[in-house]
Amino acid sequence: MPHNMYLHSEVIQNRQWQGKSEAETKRLLRFEFVDTLLAMLVGLAINAAMVIVSAAVFHSNGYHIDDLVEASKTLRPLVGNLASLIFGLGLLLAGIASSVTAALSGGIAFTGFIGQPTNTENNWFRLGVIITLLPACALILLINDTFKALIVSQACLSVQLPLTMLPLLLLTSSKRVMGKYANGKVENALMIVSGLIILILNGLLIVALFGGKF
Repeated sequence: MPHNMYLHSEVIQNRQWQGKSEAETKRLLRFEFVDTLLAMLVGLAINAAMVIVSAAVFHSNGYHIDDLVEASKTLRPLVGNLASLIFGLGLLLAGIASSVTAALSGGIAFTGFIGQPTNTENNWFRLGVIITLLPACALILLINDTFKALIVSQACLSVQLPLTMLPLLLLTSSKRVMGKYANGKVENALMIVSGLIILILNGLLIVALFGGKF
């Protein structure tokens, strides 16, 4: 989730820590790196699990799923008649989690752009949350095909990911911003390669969405 990068970054910055020495600062930065890495790896594991299971259940068996009710039936061999309930509960919890993180990210981005404190008690922050949630609520009321909307929303998140990575690359590799903690050549090379891979995969995704085959 691209917006989670902004959210996690702000969570770290809001801790307002400052090392008393060079060694302590490096130690704190190392902990923050592990913190961020673990958070991203957990998200990667969840998303990868969904993709792998979907490929194993749907694609390998030639299933073509057109709606969420039909998708829930694939859980019946594992949980029987509870399949629809568990599937629906999973979607509900995922929706709540993503809505909360999206709203917080919207508040952070909005206050950041206008130079206001990213504090949940700040009215500007709350306005950013409202600006994020209101269009989303309007879209929900206008959507007829929830299954197609789910696919399109995930495609939009994927396409937006490189737009998140580019500012991160520019900021973290800038000595003016990061000073002596700026990225080295290895980190920059890894980010560039990752960004190119994501761009290629997004290109294939867009082609597939418009009926293309490869």
